[in-house]
Amino acid sequence: MSGPAGTGAVAVVAVVAAAALSTSAAALARAAGVGLEVPDGGETIPLAGIAAVTAACSAVGVALAAALGRWSAQPTRWFVRVTVALTAISLAPPFLVDASAGTSLTLAGLHVLAAAVVIPALARSLRLRSARR
Repeated sequence: MSGPAGTGAVAVVAVVAAAALSTSAAALARAAGVGLEVPDGGETIPLAGIAAVTAACSAVGVALAAALGRWSAQPTRWFVRVTVALTAISLAPPFLVDASAGTSLTLAGLHVLAAAVVIPALARSLRLRSARR
Protein backbone atom coordinates (compact mmCIF):
# COMPACT_ATOMS: atom_id res chain seq x y z
CA MET A 1 0.00 0.00 0.00
CA SER A 2 1.56 3.28 -1.03
CA GLY A 3 1.18 6.53 0.79
CA PRO A 4 2.74 8.18 3.80
CA ALA A 5 5.90 6.67 5.20
CA GLY A 6 5.11 3.62 7.26
CA THR A 7 1.84 2.65 5.57
CA GLY A 8 3.54 0.14 3.29
CA ALA A 9 5.53 -1.17 6.23
CA VAL A 10 2.32 -1.76 8.19
CA ALA A 11 0.93 -3.76 5.27
CA VAL A 12 4.06 -5.88 4.92
CA VAL A 13 4.27 -6.57 8.65
CA ALA A 14 0.56 -7.46 8.80
CA VAL A 15 0.81 -9.87 5.87
CA VAL A 16 3.97 -11.54 7.19
CA ALA A 17 2.58 -11.76 10.73
CA ALA A 18 -0.72 -13.25 9.54
CA ALA A 19 1.09 -15.85 7.41
CA ALA A 20 3.51 -16.73 10.21
CA LEU A 21 0.79 -17.01 12.86
CA SER A 22 -1.51 -19.05 10.63
CA THR A 23 1.31 -21.39 9.68
CA SER A 24 2.37 -21.78 13.31
CA ALA A 25 -1.22 -22.47 14.38
CA ALA A 26 -1.58 -25.04 11.59
CA ALA A 27 1.65 -26.72 12.72
CA LEU A 28 0.37 -26.84 16.30
CA ALA A 29 -2.94 -28.30 15.11
CA ARG A 30 -1.09 -30.91 13.09
CA ALA A 31 1.08 -31.75 16.13
CA ALA A 32 -2.12 -32.14 18.15
CA GLY A 33 -3.40 -34.71 15.65
CA VAL A 34 -5.46 -32.65 13.22
CA GLY A 35 -4.78 -34.17 9.81
CA LEU A 36 -5.42 -31.05 7.69
CA GLU A 37 -6.42 -33.47 4.94
CA VAL A 38 -8.83 -32.45 2.22
CA PRO A 39 -10.85 -34.52 1.58
CA ASP A 40 -10.73 -36.54 4.78
CA GLY A 41 -8.01 -39.12 4.24
CA GLY A 42 -6.85 -37.33 1.10
CA GLU A 43 -4.09 -34.87 0.43
CA THR A 44 -2.59 -33.09 3.42
CA ILE A 45 -2.43 -29.31 3.11
CA PRO A 46 1.27 -28.40 3.35
CA LEU A 47 2.29 -25.73 5.84
CA ALA A 48 3.86 -23.75 3.00
CA GLY A 49 0.43 -23.79 1.36
CA ILE A 50 -1.13 -22.33 4.49
CA ALA A 51 1.47 -19.54 4.46
CA ALA A 52 1.07 -18.86 0.74
CA VAL A 53 -2.72 -18.73 0.76
CA THR A 54 -2.74 -16.57 3.89
CA ALA A 55 -0.27 -14.14 2.31
CA ALA A 56 -2.19 -14.04 -0.98
CA CYS A 57 -5.55 -13.39 0.70
CA SER A 58 -3.96 -10.81 2.98
CA ALA A 59 -2.46 -9.10 -0.07
CA VAL A 60 -5.99 -8.80 -1.46
CA GLY A 61 -6.88 -7.01 1.77
CA VAL A 62 -3.91 -4.69 1.30
CA ALA A 63 -5.03 -3.90 -2.25
CA LEU A 64 -8.57 -3.25 -1.01
CA ALA A 65 -7.26 -0.92 1.71
CA ALA A 66 -5.15 0.94 -0.85
CA ALA A 67 -8.10 1.35 -3.22
CA LEU A 68 -10.45 2.51 -0.49
CA GLY A 69 -7.79 4.81 0.94
CA ARG A 70 -7.52 6.47 -2.43
CA TRP A 71 -11.12 6.57 -3.62
CA SER A 72 -13.44 6.37 -0.60
CA ALA A 73 -14.59 9.21 1.60
CA GLN A 74 -14.83 6.73 4.51
CA PRO A 75 -12.10 4.18 3.80
CA THR A 76 -11.81 2.69 7.28
CA ARG A 77 -15.53 2.10 7.66
CA TRP A 78 -15.81 0.44 4.25
CA PHE A 79 -12.61 -1.56 4.67
CA VAL A 80 -13.80 -3.08 7.95
CA ARG A 81 -17.28 -3.81 6.60
CA VAL A 82 -16.02 -5.48 3.44
CA THR A 83 -13.22 -7.46 5.05
CA VAL A 84 -15.39 -8.72 7.91
CA ALA A 85 -17.99 -9.83 5.35
CA LEU A 86 -15.31 -11.53 3.23
CA THR A 87 -13.94 -13.26 6.33
CA ALA A 88 -17.42 -14.51 7.21
CA ILE A 89 -17.86 -15.84 3.67
CA SER A 90 -14.44 -17.52 3.86
CA LEU A 91 -15.62 -19.60 6.82
CA ALA A 92 -17.98 -21.66 4.65
CA PRO A 93 -15.57 -23.49 2.28
CA PRO A 94 -13.77 -25.46 5.03
CA PHE A 95 -17.14 -27.01 5.88
CA LEU A 96 -18.17 -27.64 2.27
CA VAL A 97 -15.26 -29.94 1.44
CA ASP A 98 -15.20 -33.52 2.61
CA ALA A 99 -12.84 -32.88 5.52
CA SER A 100 -12.94 -34.03 9.12
CA ALA A 101 -14.58 -31.77 11.67
CA GLY A 102 -11.15 -31.05 13.19
CA THR A 103 -9.72 -30.01 9.84
CA SER A 104 -12.73 -27.86 8.99
CA LEU A 105 -12.69 -26.13 12.37
CA THR A 106 -8.94 -25.60 12.19
CA LEU A 107 -9.10 -24.11 8.70
CA ALA A 108 -11.94 -21.79 9.71
CA GLY A 109 -9.97 -20.78 12.80
CA LEU A 110 -6.95 -19.99 10.64
CA HIS A 111 -9.13 -17.65 8.55
CA VAL A 112 -10.27 -15.85 11.69
CA LEU A 113 -6.71 -15.69 13.04
CA ALA A 114 -5.36 -14.11 9.85
CA ALA A 115 -8.25 -11.65 9.72
CA ALA A 116 -7.69 -10.74 13.38
CA VAL A 117 -4.15 -9.68 12.47
CA VAL A 118 -4.66 -8.01 9.10
CA ILE A 119 -7.98 -6.18 9.48
CA PRO A 120 -7.15 -4.15 12.61
CA ALA A 121 -3.64 -3.29 11.40
CA LEU A 122 -4.82 -2.02 8.03
CA ALA A 123 -7.88 -0.30 9.50
CA ARG A 124 -5.65 1.56 11.96
CA SER A 125 -3.33 2.53 9.12
CA LEU A 126 -6.27 3.82 7.07
CA ARG A 127 -7.62 5.75 10.06
CA LEU A 128 -4.24 7.42 10.66
CA ARG A 129 -3.85 8.18 6.96
CA SER A 130 -7.34 9.75 6.84
CA ALA A 131 -6.60 11.84 9.95
CA ARG A 132 -3.52 13.32 8.25
CA ARG A 133 -5.54 14.63 5.32
